[in-house]
Amino acid sequence: MSSAPPTTASQALPRTVTRPGAVLTLVVTAYLMVGVDATVVNVALPDIRRTLDFSPTGLSWVLNAYTLAFGGLLLLGGRVGDIVGRRRTLTVGVLVFAAASLAGGLATDSALLLAARAVQGVGAALIAPSTLALITTHFTEGAARHRALAFYSSAAGIGASVGLVVGGALTDLASWRWALLINVPIGVAVALALPRVVRETPRHSGTFDAAGAVTGTAGMFFLVYAFIRVSDSGWSDTRALTCFTSAAALLAGFLRVESRARQPIAPLALFRDRNRAGAYAGILLLPAGNFGAFYFLTLYVQQVLGYSPFKAGFAFLPLTAGVFATVRCVPRLLARFGTKPVLVSGSVLLIASGGWLSRLGVGDGYATGLLGPMLLLGVGVGLSFLPLNATILAGIEPREAGAASGLLQTFQWLGGTLGLAVLVTVYGTATRHAHGSADAVLVHGAGRAFAVGTVIAAAALLVIATVITQGRGERREQPRTPRARHRT
Repeated sequence: MSSAPPTTASQALPRTVTRPGAVLTLVVTAYLMVGVDATVVNVALPDIRRTLDFSPTGLSWVLNAYTLAFGGLLLLGGRVGDIVGRRRTLTVGVLVFAAASLAGGLATDSALLLAARAVQGVGAALIAPSTLALITTHFTEGAARHRALAFYSSAAGIGASVGLVVGGALTDLASWRWALLINVPIGVAVALALPRVVRETPRHSGTFDAAGAVTGTAGMFFLVYAFIRVSDSGWSDTRALTCFTSAAALLAGFLRVESRARQPIAPLALFRDRNRAGAYAGILLLPAGNFGAFYFLTLYVQQVLGYSPFKAGFAFLPLTAGVFATVRCVPRLLARFGTKPVLVSGSVLLIASGGWLSRLGVGDGYATGLLGPMLLLGVGVGLSFLPLNATILAGIEPREAGAASGLLQTFQWLGGTLGLAVLVTVYGTATRHAHGSADAVLVHGAGRAFAVGTVIAAAALLVIATVITQGRGERREQPRTPRARHRT
């Protein structure tokens, strides 16, 4: 595949952005669509099942089809943005996402809805790395980028809970179809505004890493699918084990290809910096330990507390408010204390939230059982993800911004998928041996899952505390990433 014309100094983006607020609003809105749609149909699943006659096992694919396409194509989406331009890639991704949302909202049978959800995942894989890369290239490193990342991280942190609120409200007040159709006017508005507000990034010269794209995308596909199978059928499932084996072989081949590629889809030089490598590990482990909370808390508020979809969605507002309020303060905290103390504080709060939830009982009401840990979870997410994003993107060469962003999103999404698979398996094992009422069995299994999630969050804290070295008095500019050697 031929590449774009080489980047010249005159093509480089200016160091200042004339309308930073408008740029940031469009970028964050696009990414919020991606985060919201990861959970927007969760509380609507019973209505979807009745309308389109899904089987109990087939219903899970309303979520899995989106996850599989999104997680499998993220690396490719990041590299496409580097080569053809990130604004162009984001615009195409938003239009694909909106068109798939329209098809899903109008679906007349289960197959059409699943196909639409998969195409939504394709659009999301183009959107997510492009949004983060555009922040990197439009906002200078330091205070300006930290402020931009604060708003971006708030979208990343609250997207899942906003999805539950929006999905529950629309399902109760109108129809589950509007949980998808609402993306259409938003997507069209964003796509029309992007060329008018956001400058196109330079397209970089070189060859497209086709071998890396094929092995990386196929490896991620099999890995995500394997974890989905595990969450449905357990760790002894033959198909899941076959997919894990295939994923391991393909990803090993991917690493070999990337170490030799002239223009790799995932530059391995990104991991040479100790702080960045530690941040990538953190962005994998923290979602693995905590994103499963949305799944089990949704079960608890609807089955044990008896909340309607509308009320269940609004039950997550304290978490949303905690994230949003915290990220607005994080740039000042980073400037005063440095990255590591803020990260450690956030991780400790996430551990405390998981430990609290692991003690949840059948008789606990919302105020006594959920409000406190939800607030801790929101503040912990707000303190953790912005510093991790900033550490990964600090000192990145403009030509590598898309690849670095794609890797970040891939690690974060895989962490959530991996964690949910582990926690759902723990939940299933615990409930098979539990006795008592249906509510008691659910609470017992969810408590075990929250306990394991707390252990994973503790592992993230260990990595952050021992690998990441920055603290108070850290340098404002990190060393730039060494460029990968180009073979002739």
